[in-house]
Amino acid sequence: MDRLKKCLLSLVFLASCFILTAQADIASTSPIGYWKSIDKATGAPKSIIQIWQTPEHVLMGKVIKTYAKDRDAGTVILSGLKQHADINQWREGKLLDPDNGRTYSCSLRMAENGKKIKILGYIGIPLLGRSQTWERVDLLSE
Repeated sequence: MDRLKKCLLSLVFLASCFILTAQADIASTSPIGYWKSIDKATGAPKSIIQIWQTPEHVLMGKVIKTYAKDRDAGTVILSGLKQHADINQWREGKLLDPDNGRTYSCSLRMAENGKKIKILGYIGIPLLGRSQTWERVDLLSE
């Protein structure tokens, strides 16, 4: 009987390890969470953006913290992003530039095992767009 219990405990342990590993892989490929945008020119943080998924499986993002005194939090800057066949890409979205109020088409791609995302904003064709890299952050440490 002891041998059977040990065997069952080992199976439960292995199954738990498998589930936790699978959840970590899903988290690393999901842009859902909190991201810090960085000013390309200065390297200083600009804002913290929360990305979430709607019931229609569309990604949205809003500024929840800003490092500049002249910016407002709460502004939705990402909308309409739909997951592409490549699990690490979302396309057909819109990106609002809070500095000038313009809206651009955009796509999003996961990078560095989910530690960063690359946002491409463009008018017309993506080839002529500009990209930004956002870093995943732990909201409690910011």
